Amino acid sequence: MSIAVSDAELADLRSRLRNTRWPTPWPVAGWEAGTDAAELRRLVSYWATDYDWRVHEAEINALPSYLADIAGTPVHYLRFDGEGPAPLPIVLTNGWPSSFLELTSLARRLASPSQYGGSASDAFTVIIPSLPGFGFSPQRPSLTEPPQTHEIWHQLMHDELGFERYAAQGGDLGAGITSRLAEAHPEAVLGIHLMAVASPVAYDADSITAEERAYLDAVAAWSAEEGGYQHEQSTRPITLSYGLADSPTGLLAWLVEKYRAWSDCGGDLSSRFSDDFLLTQASLYWFTNTISTSMRPYYEYARQLTRRVARVEVPTAVALFPGDLARPPRSWCERIYHVTSYRELPRGGHFAAHEEPELFARELTEFFRDLR
Repeated sequence: MSIAVSDAELADLRSRLRNTRWPTPWPVAGWEAGTDAAELRRLVSYWATDYDWRVHEAEINALPSYLADIAGTPVHYLRFDGEGPAPLPIVLTNGWPSSFLELTSLARRLASPSQYGGSASDAFTVIIPSLPGFGFSPQRPSLTEPPQTHEIWHQLMHDELGFERYAAQGGDLGAGITSRLAEAHPEAVLGIHLMAVASPVAYDADSITAEERAYLDAVAAWSAEEGGYQHEQSTRPITLSYGLADSPTGLLAWLVEKYRAWSDCGGDLSSRFSDDFLLTQASLYWFTNTISTSMRPYYEYARQLTRRVARVEVPTAVALFPGDLARPPRSWCERIYHVTSYRELPRGGHFAAHEEPELFARELTEFFRDLR
């Protein structure tokens, strides 16, 4: 499949950017109260004038994209076939506010390790589905009717693509989907790798260790300071979406704040993300008009419409990147997961597959080597 944005759509985007109605400034500097005005104005100016969507559109269309019909739901996915005689199938799932583009550098390293100094015996066949309501995958038609995303993933991997056994990796929303996938299909999922973990549905407060209490206190403090987006997307996402779907500047502000705050960039966006990468991600959301539908997982989880994770018995790796949102102790992870690997990585954040693809590929290769 391919994307073909019309000249009229491009002209409309640029017109909206050039005619942005900027808010009245506050006497607050930098990023303290939200996206920095000077940085946003610079990015908007570049998006409206010199950013070349056609170059990135061609790059996207050159990716190995496919469409599958899974239980009546169209699913877009990338497939990077692994080298060597026995590549291990793996499904990679991104989080929010991301897309399949975030995972392509990692996928290439996993599929063709010999091109990056590794061994073909460690190769993976990498499948990167677009989450329902993200990019080229339309949202699921019902809030309540099955299948949920983890079941769509299993049907894609097992029934559509014919993989009897496969691995799975995810962070953020993708970690929840990966966890539910492993819990529901341990006969097919040989192991999972996570950047975040589910919390126990219930636990005895007296059993909480000092380390776990410190973690829970840190999560509460983060939620109070940084979690406004999550509360809004969980409670009134449609109200928010009217503004973000109508204003590309508003959309970019909503996304860029998270790329800065959740990455290992030390406050300097350009140290981790090029302008073109950020604007291509924003352009994908814009041209597919999917910012609203990308918020649905938050709403569905808050409304108890998403299956909760009870216990995952397949071998599980937990990798914590220093710039990511949370750093649960191993004992907390073990309340739900059969943890066989727990590592704190030296670099990277919420978008580690893009920030540190070489480090991430090595981490996945080492964990899954013994499970092949």
